[in-house]
Amino acid sequence: MQNRCAVPSCTGTKPDSQPLFRFPHDPERSKKWVEKCQRPDLKDKSPDQLYRYYRLCGKHFEPSLIQSETQSAVLKDDAIPTIFDAPSQPQNVQVKRSKETTKDDETESTGRKKLKKSQAETAKDDVQPLSEEEEYKEYLKSLFEVLILLGEQSIPPTGPGDKKDGLGSTNFQALLEYRINCGDDALIKRYDVNKKCFSSGQLNQLIEVFEKYVQSKLMEEVKENGFFSLLTDDLVNISGEWYLPVFLRFVDQSNCQRERFVGFLSFKGDEDALAERLLSEMTDKWGLDMGQCRGQAHSCSGTHLSKIKTFAAKLMEKYPKAVLAIRSTRTFNVSLANGMALSGVQLVMSTLKKIESFFSQSTLLQLELEHAISIFYPDKEEKAKELKEICQSSWTRRHDVFDVAVDILEALLLCVDSVHDNEDMRWNDQVTHNALEISKALADFEFVMALIVLKNTMILTRAFGKNVQGTAADVHFAATSLKALLHSLKEVSDNIDVYHEFWNDEAVNLATAMEIPVEVPRSFLRKNHVNSGAIRPESYYKEHLSVPIANHIIKEMNELFCEDHLKALRCLSLVPAVIEQHRSTEPEEECVQVFKDDIPNAGSLSAELHCWWVKWSKKGKGETFASSLHETLQLADVKFFPNMLAVLRLIGVLPTLALEDGCDVAYKRFQMYMANTPDEFKSKSLALLNVNYDVGYNLDAIVDVYMKTYPDREETS
Repeated sequence: MQNRCAVPSCTGTKPDSQPLFRFPHDPERSKKWVEKCQRPDLKDKSPDQLYRYYRLCGKHFEPSLIQSETQSAVLKDDAIPTIFDAPSQPQNVQVKRSKETTKDDETESTGRKKLKKSQAETAKDDVQPLSEEEEYKEYLKSLFEVLILLGEQSIPPTGPGDKKDGLGSTNFQALLEYRINCGDDALIKRYDVNKKCFSSGQLNQLIEVFEKYVQSKLMEEVKENGFFSLLTDDLVNISGEWYLPVFLRFVDQSNCQRERFVGFLSFKGDEDALAERLLSEMTDKWGLDMGQCRGQAHSCSGTHLSKIKTFAAKLMEKYPKAVLAIRSTRTFNVSLANGMALSGVQLVMSTLKKIESFFSQSTLLQLELEHAISIFYPDKEEKAKELKEICQSSWTRRHDVFDVAVDILEALLLCVDSVHDNEDMRWNDQVTHNALEISKALADFEFVMALIVLKNTMILTRAFGKNVQGTAADVHFAATSLKALLHSLKEVSDNIDVYHEFWNDEAVNLATAMEIPVEVPRSFLRKNHVNSGAIRPESYYKEHLSVPIANHIIKEMNELFCEDHLKALRCLSLVPAVIEQHRSTEPEEECVQVFKDDIPNAGSLSAELHCWWVKWSKKGKGETFASSLHETLQLADVKFFPNMLAVLRLIGVLPTLALEDGCDVAYKRFQMYMANTPDEFKSKSLALLNVNYDVGYNLDAIVDVYMKTYPDREETS
């Protein structure tokens, strides 16, 4: 790489106040740059060579094309150099034509060839050798380019050959050697000097710096777009430690909903101390302005559930506007059940996960289940066909998952028992072992009873859950119907004795058909030193399942849909298609007032709301109105209603609402990374790089961060 401007008549160098910019990768723009800078000798060079080894200084660009950032100056994407001094001498080719017009074509051609060669040699002589610092920077850029390639493709840099004193034969080392063989001068010079392998410790330094850079870019993006919601996913185990994945949802400058994966938080410590530390790390280390947080949603189950609830409560206490909500990536009933810290419910939910994983291994296992379904529904072909079709999809994530599970429970047990018996030797040991684990759970009466109670209580919330994660009109309807739902749930809770009697009979009948003994869980008897006949199963399950489940659902519904959250959801009445549907009613100004502190002009809110309502109340013949929040935010007229735009953007950050296709890429890539990367290769830093492949990298800025973090060059020598 040159540390001076490529224009022959320019004296711009790196130490000057003018910044130096790389040639663009784009072939067309690169060609224009070459034409503008009066360097014929560069015409034969590829865009990649120009990008790596040549620069133009800032004095050749209009000032408006240069954006100043905190650490360096950056050119706009379409910048073309236009400012050049007039050449001190006339073009030699033109001189030839004026003085030697009588010469033949051959002589003229020969003269031009000599001239071109002479210019190339002169330009070559002008290239100054790189300083030690510039060579070091080029070396670091080569390392980061390799790291980016591996991270984006989800290829682990290290492998089984990783050693303490070096990387051995790893993907990272192999790519470095490949670049050296292809003529990467920066790497060649460095390796000629060091004569040693790049160490794993040095690779960790690169990864750490790159994680810090990507995270800073993500925080800048969130900060630019204002309000956001905080979302967490199920805890993950990486290198033997538990981490909490964190996502942020916001509406970007183009008024599109976005979700970004912003990193992991270490999940160590007691509940209160952990909650404080998580908040402190997000605000102090990440630089997240939690005062802009307008919603939170968490996905967690099992032993860590209480810690997550403590964290959510602490967040709400410090930032009251961060309303608790549900995540649109999980069906409502599944989320409700996952949030119950009851042994029977957790047994059901963990078994459903095992079932999903088990049958996704092979189509042969799926066929085995379908065969078992046919056995139990010999006279109901339509019902059997429907259940088979349901089981071919991700049925354990459906809104009616508990109804489906009850319908196929006998077939499931028959199927996994058959696989475990393995009479025809079709399955390997791991498959038969997994089948046995599922069979033990299904044949436990606690599982059967919990499943029946979940089915009969969650049937009340099923329609609400589908609506609240549906279209704008459905969500608005769900928000207005919550009061009636809570009334129905309270009626069940008040008459739980009667309902439990019916549920117990249903569970006992199903268990009898499956030859499962009706008994109290052995773990409870051992823990409390009680004889098996001392407590009736019906009484035990009423106290430990039916009553807690009914009470939990009511409590969760009130917490997840507080008054402010409901008002925000009812503001979906601002979507034109919903206005047109309810044109006989008045605008819900009371609901919109929940955002009065976050809109540009609260004083004009009432008048603006009325104008917006009138505009969309009448539909012309053949006219179609925007029917979703996304479509409404993209309307050209929305910019003339600044308060309405602000309200719609605030609704857009709520975790409850389902995202448009293409807006949930981060979550899908995160799931793919965690599912497809072997445990020994998982890295919290590389996961961040892989998921945020589109963040946009500035190698010069990354290198600057690295050199500030590790100023001693010997650490990477």
